[in-house]
Amino acid sequence: MRDLKLTVGDLTLSPLSLADVNAHLAGEDDLLVRWLNGGPGTRAGTEKYIRHCMEQWATKGPLRAFGIRVGAEQTLAGTIDLRFEMPGLAAGQVNIAYGLYPAWRGRGLATRAVLLVCRYATGEGADQAVIQVAPENPGSAAVARRANFTYVKQALNPDGNRFDWYVRNLSRGPAHGADHWQQAGTGSGHTALSRNPLDGTGPDC
Repeated sequence: MRDLKLTVGDLTLSPLSLADVNAHLAGEDDLLVRWLNGGPGTRAGTEKYIRHCMEQWATKGPLRAFGIRVGAEQTLAGTIDLRFEMPGLAAGQVNIAYGLYPAWRGRGLATRAVLLVCRYATGEGADQAVIQVAPENPGSAAVARRANFTYVKQALNPDGNRFDWYVRNLSRGPAHGADHWQQAGTGSGHTALSRNPLDGTGPDC
């Protein structure tokens, strides 16, 4: 699964790897620390989390963490992850969390990444996608709305923090548009709450 690539236009999503550590640490800013990371990232903590992500991919675990990559060089612009199991989710729901580095905000990348992982989640059997946003984080709420998510409620997470829930029903209809799903080396189509260094829903901005 580590060779999985989801592509639409110049945007590619592929599993995080240890090669992403430097770019992630360099891209972290105050907004990511506040909304996504829960504290300033460290090399040891980021490496530990990415190793966990790699293990989850290898074992087809409930966490599927992608790097958001842009252009032919596939420059790391942020992260997006899916959790098919976490406290508060009903059967068939999948949680989506995302964050972009400052230089890449304001370009619609987070919205495009959310739409792309929704297609992936549908192929993995999910029926409904959930985005949980802190009420004080309008940038992430705007991403959810642009990706056709609907506000349904405000709820407390297990840590006692209040989040607005946005949901979107996932369609199993035929694929359309320019999305390209490929597992490298095969050429075939592919139909991916505890705090950690990259967890949460951060800024699109």
